[in-house]
Amino acid sequence: MKLPITIGLILLAVAVGMLLYLSDFTVYLGNDPTACNNCHVMDAVYEGWYHAGHKQWATCNDCHTPHEFIPKYFVKAKSGFNHVSAFTIGHLPEPLRAKESTQKIIQANCIYCHQETVSMVADGTMDSGRYCFECHRSVAHGDRGISILPYQDTGTYQPLRER
Repeated sequence: MKLPITIGLILLAVAVGMLLYLSDFTVYLGNDPTACNNCHVMDAVYEGWYHAGHKQWATCNDCHTPHEFIPKYFVKAKSGFNHVSAFTIGHLPEPLRAKESTQKIIQANCIYCHQETVSMVADGTMDSGRYCFECHRSVAHGDRGISILPYQDTGTYQPLRER
């Protein structure tokens, strides 16, 4: 009885290991923005970031994940699972928007990086219920809808099986 379970666990470990190797899983553990751009639906977002002001200062993870080690990788794992699920099932939200939990992380990171500026605005108190990116939306990703890419995300994404 123990032998089949052991063999099954070994085969499962080999299958998971092969999947991780073939998907170049380790690239997603780093901070390289091109990893975020592996999916074509991110082309316009990546293109916007690439030509916007934050490129020289921040990567995707600097804004979209917590800076602390364990929370950062927890959020990356959760987001990765959501992204893989959405692509596998073929249900991508259109347009792509940050979830509320991600918006809170982005807000905390805006304040983290711009503490001095925030402290000088309105005596350091932020408008309750408003995010920095509500007024400064084009700072990190540039103006929406502008891309030099011929295959720009036009807001009409449909899985291939529905076309």
